[in-house]
Amino acid sequence: MLGKKDQDNHFAAGGHTLLARAVEITGDIKFGGDMEVIGVIKGNIYAEAGVDAKISIAEKGEVYGEIHAPQIIVRGSVKGDIHSSKHLELAASAVVQGNVHYSAIEVVKGAQVNGKLEHVKEGTVASVKSEPLKAVVASGEGKS
Repeated sequence: MLGKKDQDNHFAAGGHTLLARAVEITGDIKFGGDMEVIGVIKGNIYAEAGVDAKISIAEKGEVYGEIHAPQIIVRGSVKGDIHSSKHLELAASAVVQGNVHYSAIEVVKGAQVNGKLEHVKEGTVASVKSEPLKAVVASGEGKS
């Protein structure tokens, strides 16, 4: 059962968020629970502090910005630094252009990292911005 403090924090309940192929978001994102990115995000992604969150970037997924989360799985493309406080997995199809900060890492043959790898103590991750975050969502098949 959730306590009063957890009821006030909608991130504590977690959940699953799917950003489909036909979705492009411009702006920073703050999340809790699990998030799967198949579309495009142009902005930074932050897991809520103190919440066990996981983000997966699918093979066709693209992120243009930093990622800060406890658990991160990359199968697609990330152009920005990655900060994983627990576990980072880079699949064979992963392409990262940025520095990678990790506590534990799995790298499959074929993964590409164009940046530095830096080990950090488990649980260490940059804090989430405190101001409200805004995002512009554009979806649809009408892209050229």
